[in-house]
Amino acid sequence: MESLLNEILEDLGNELELSEGDSKIAALTSKIRNAIREVRLKRNYPEHFTEEQAVKDLQKHYSNIRELALYDFNQVGAEGQTSHNENGTNRTWKSRNDCLIGVFAYCG
Repeated sequence: MESLLNEILEDLGNELELSEGDSKIAALTSKIRNAIREVRLKRNYPEHFTEEQAVKDLQKHYSNIRELALYDFNQVGAEGQTSHNENGTNRTWKSRNDCLIGVFAYCG
């Protein structure tokens, strides 16, 4: 699972223009770990699933995990905010559940 985390961290770090040693890396890593856990819980793997099988399946949900981590990272400092208006600029967020579209409980 560490390879999935590192791959998403590298992609998002590049997109967000974070450099090595940037203090935001730790927060982003935390958001990625949480997104992986959330998708894993939503998939609800059967007990006989090995870690290798779970990681292989999680790779298929790379874009969901990435999008969810980015969504949560961008919410830092604005948690729970339902709307924002400043100097005529209005900000509205999409639903967090939209990041999990296509992630269903595992049926095998």
